[in-house]
Amino acid sequence: MKSTSWHENTFDLGDFELVSGQILKSAKLRYFQIGALNAPKNNLVILPTYYGGTAKGVMPWVDQQSSPLDPNRYCIVIPCLFGAGQSSSPSCAHPTQTGANFPLIDIADNVHAQGQLVERVFDNAEICLVLGWSMGGLQALHWAALYPERIRSAVAVCATAKCYPHNQLFLDSVTTALASDPVFADGHYSQVPHAGLIAFARIYLTWAYSQAFFRDSLYHALGFDSIQDLQSFWEQDHLQQDANDLVAVAKTWRSANVFRYLGDEPALKVPTIMLPSRTDLYFTEADARSDAQSLGAEFQVIDSDFGHIAGGPGRLESETQQVFRAVRDALCL
Repeated sequence: MKSTSWHENTFDLGDFELVSGQILKSAKLRYFQIGALNAPKNNLVILPTYYGGTAKGVMPWVDQQSSPLDPNRYCIVIPCLFGAGQSSSPSCAHPTQTGANFPLIDIADNVHAQGQLVERVFDNAEICLVLGWSMGGLQALHWAALYPERIRSAVAVCATAKCYPHNQLFLDSVTTALASDPVFADGHYSQVPHAGLIAFARIYLTWAYSQAFFRDSLYHALGFDSIQDLQSFWEQDHLQQDANDLVAVAKTWRSANVFRYLGDEPALKVPTIMLPSRTDLYFTEADARSDAQSLGAEFQVIDSDFGHIAGGPGRLESETQQVFRAVRDALCL
């Protein structure tokens, strides 16, 4: 019987130096934990969060009954992205860094903060797996590059090693749409920029799924009666999010490049599995295949018409089971 008790905690980093040289003042890393370290301290699993998602969105990878991530066996930690509203973010930063004053965060900054969490809260435990989807996958690859001596395996789902030009243009399009709302006021808004957030959501929606998803009405499998219902869901979801948070994390995503930290020999020293979706429109199969070859990672394609969402934790049964098989391989189960 699985334990289902998640514990929420905050790790105080103090004034945290970023790779840019700026300081994230009074930085805080929110994290969720289930399970406990074993005596050898070698059963730690890290599940970083993704764009627009909270820790709750990652929990199905653990809570689902068929998951190989058993909290009775593993100590599982979900660290929340800087900028996304749970850890230090434009919406909850030091008073001098709120809103548009929030500094640029690199993927490596998130991983360095998580490294301090492991060192100081989890007694520098050995990490048997870092598993992430989307921006969580970017973090998993950065973990393998930055701390190869501290982790045994990494699995990156629907992610590439860097943000490629077409992906960057996608991010520019959604953030420009948001900024075009006069209420946004270059991030100095005093009320919710409704029009900008709705425009953001509508553009994002068209990229999150594949062309086949819409053509073949696959949204029915997600519980939506029509494209309009799906669109309304996305709009309402984005209206609940802070606009500056969305922009801050988009900047982190846009600047991602794991090769920056690998030098002339980019092959990872950690066994790594990359699982792109065949129909992902921004973390494309072709880009992921090229990255896997450069990094020396194992490459497995998720053959799905659900686009980027195919890899989302617990969203689709067949795709989730493929992720679980990769996890079992990574953990040698």
